Amino acid sequence: MNIPRTRLSIIFRMAILFVGFFILAIGIVVNLYANLGTSPWGVLHVGLSYITPFTLGQVTQIVGLIIIVISWLIGFSPGFGTIANMITIGFFIDIIIALNIIPTQTEIIWQLTQLILSIFILGGGVFLYLRAQLGAGPRDGLMVALAKRLNKPISHIRVSMDIIVVLAGFILGGPLGVGTVISALSLGYIIQFFLKIGKFNKPSEQLNLLEFFEIIKRKNK
Repeated sequence: MNIPRTRLSIIFRMAILFVGFFILAIGIVVNLYANLGTSPWGVLHVGLSYITPFTLGQVTQIVGLIIIVISWLIGFSPGFGTIANMITIGFFIDIIIALNIIPTQTEIIWQLTQLILSIFILGGGVFLYLRAQLGAGPRDGLMVALAKRLNKPISHIRVSMDIIVVLAGFILGGPLGVGTVISALSLGYIIQFFLKIGKFNKPSEQLNLLEFFEIIKRKNK
């Protein structure tokens, strides 16, 4: 893989990674507060937060941990970014919600505006954490692992996963709506847009956890 392997580059890319996570967390809350139905995984997370004593951020962390374990068992090697994603985004989500800085929209024109804005924010956040090349997020890792294990196209696995989590989330009372459909259909294209303008065409090239620590332990910079 053509990934810089110096400690200095790791420090720089860790900064990019956490900025990406913060932007992603903002996008998740903006998407939720557009009040038109949140993204597929958001439907599940919000639904679970309704029936458990956990906050939305804590549910996101717990689901992420479960997904990492399942992915590891079927052959996915997590990276530093995978673990950090699981811990950090949920933490940021709870902080942003507690600050009460994102408006909840009730008029359709502002709902649609905020929904579209959230998709671009989400796309930008995903681009940044992929660009750091320190490991795919838990849900993306599961998607890749299942595609390899089942020998199916990633697109088929992505759609199947989205359908399953949306149905589960809806049963639990999660906010399913037109925003869910728009988010599911458009986010991939928005991520691709950011990858193109950022001139980054190898998002699948990510360091796993072992490679990350091997670089950190080196004596040279």
